[in-house]
Amino acid sequence: MRFDLTDLRLFLHIAETGSITAGAERSAMALASASARIRGMEEALGIPLLERGRRGARPTPAGRAVVHHARQVMHQLERMRGELNDYAKGLKGHVRLLSNTAAINEFLPDALAGFLAANPNIDIDLEERPSHAIVEAVAAGLADLGVVADMVDLAGLETRPFRSDRLVLVVPRGHRLAAGGPVAFADTLDEPFVGLSTGSALQEYLNSHAARAGRSLSFRVRVRGPVALCRLVERGVGIGIVPEMAAQRARESAALQVVPLSDPWAPRLLMLCARRFDALSAHARRLVEDLTAQPPGEPLSGA
Repeated sequence: MRFDLTDLRLFLHIAETGSITAGAERSAMALASASARIRGMEEALGIPLLERGRRGARPTPAGRAVVHHARQVMHQLERMRGELNDYAKGLKGHVRLLSNTAAINEFLPDALAGFLAANPNIDIDLEERPSHAIVEAVAAGLADLGVVADMVDLAGLETRPFRSDRLVLVVPRGHRLAAGGPVAFADTLDEPFVGLSTGSALQEYLNSHAARAGRSLSFRVRVRGPVALCRLVERGVGIGIVPEMAAQRARESAALQVVPLSDPWAPRLLMLCARRFDALSAHARRLVEDLTAQPPGEPLSGA
């Protein structure tokens, strides 16, 4: 079975007009040539595709299947043409990217700044969400790409490593939790916390782990980002959990101590996910290539 684009376009025109004659005219084709092409399609399949009558022609059940697939092919062809025209005309491309807290605070600013500077005709719509919500949105086609922690269920999506990620505890200097080595998250739950604001992907992640332990975090105050969190911890307001990179930067100028978490979920790999990478627009594929050009490296930071 071999149908070309001319066959498919002709068949769509016949189905839309209800007439082989009108379909041939719309296709700028002689009636004899159009009839021969339709017969050739039917012979190749071994079944009739049109019901011919005095009032014209209409697709058979098999013909309706051809119409369905022909429309998909034509739609994809138009999408390709439009995308290539955008390149030719220098028009803007648009990529919708969802990210968890770690990537949006620690990794994406530098990565996207370089990409956007090198690609002035591509805009990025970036939004922070929890990893599980990102997976749902990408799977539903509501976003092109997502950056999530690898511990979320990624079944049904394609993934590529992005960056390494580790969560750490930050406490004021001299705090009892800094006296030994790594600390289990469960051993911190009696302490007052400085947390991240409602809607923070990282804070929702930590809240879920507290709930699994049958507890909840006690917040003295909640702030928008890890910088403010670390400053309040330095002043003795409470303890907090942040990406290691943020903690190391804050420790350079703050009276902080950084304590490793012993929990197996503290070190994580951030993954770039999509429904299918090969089905993304050219703009989104270019972003994927740029974001994954650097090896993830050893676990260092995250959220």
